[in-house]
Amino acid sequence: MFKKGKVSVIVPIYKVEKYIYRCLESIISQSYKDIEIILVDDGSPDNCGKIADHYQEIDQRIKVIHKENGGLSDARNFGMKEVTGEFTMFVDSDDWLEKDAIKVMINKIVKYKADVVQSAFYYAYEEQLLFDQRYYKQDNPPDIINNQLLMKELVINEKVKNFAWGKLYRSEIISGISFKKGVLFEDVFWAHQVMHRVEKFVLVNQPLYYYYQRDDSIVANYTPKNLDIIKGLIERHKFIERYYQNLAELSHKNILKMCLIHYNLLILNRKKDKSGIHRRNVQSYIRDNYTSFKKAISNDKELKGQLFLFSIHPFLLLLFLAVRKGLRRIKFLEKNEGLKRVEV
Repeated sequence: MFKKGKVSVIVPIYKVEKYIYRCLESIISQSYKDIEIILVDDGSPDNCGKIADHYQEIDQRIKVIHKENGGLSDARNFGMKEVTGEFTMFVDSDDWLEKDAIKVMINKIVKYKADVVQSAFYYAYEEQLLFDQRYYKQDNPPDIINNQLLMKELVINEKVKNFAWGKLYRSEIISGISFKKGVLFEDVFWAHQVMHRVEKFVLVNQPLYYYYQRDDSIVANYTPKNLDIIKGLIERHKFIERYYQNLAELSHKNILKMCLIHYNLLILNRKKDKSGIHRRNVQSYIRDNYTSFKKAISNDKELKGQLFLFSIHPFLLLLFLAVRKGLRRIKFLEKNEGLKRVEV
């Protein structure tokens, strides 16, 4: 039985000794006090386990679980088993919260009798914060979203994000839905199953979550394992076709966009795909689904052009994207504006 009004905060911990203090201090300092903090030490080889134990000693709301390393999904699944609160929140251990984050989200989920509340967030860098003003308007009231619109927004992944973090869930909504183990981008495999159960979703335009951006370059650190995101989108697409047929073309469009992005990343990381098997797999998938993709992007001039170039030869698309990037760099073409710098 979940305790009414209580919020369970799950924090998976692995090799984040540099960031963990900031994260935990932001949680224990929340203005909303009826919380339990479940720290899952996922076999971290640094001092994270000891740091977690120290916080458990000084704050009785904290419970620490030590386990063998199993990845982020496994750590979250362990944490979910310990939840006793009416509501659940996930916080990644290198991120942090505004002081009133939980209070604001609790007020909204109760006021609107919602199943899930999502807040806007900052992209947090060492020297700056960026706020995406394309999709969130800080002065606007909350958006109240029903299930059909919610699933559409989830597929678009602009206002409603696939991320597990940054949301407050009624614990019963996520009960029994585990994160898929052994994959990257585990949230893509998970979020649609949760949102399928949601009748009312509230989007708070006020940024309450700090999403930390490490200096790691996606190009420099790219591996074929990143292709898990395409697997997740394909798995979700089958779900969409079954329950939300009207969104199937939109889903296909996003899969195509992701395939093209990752094909180019594989080209830029040819040493990590020496045999070319991953590039061939992506190319084959696009070819096998070409008719469906073409139909799905019939109203998207830019994506139609990219698919056309790719179908002639993938390197034509790569050349086009490189030239466009160069033109934007010299300001011949306009850049896509939207991320507003916020003074720290």
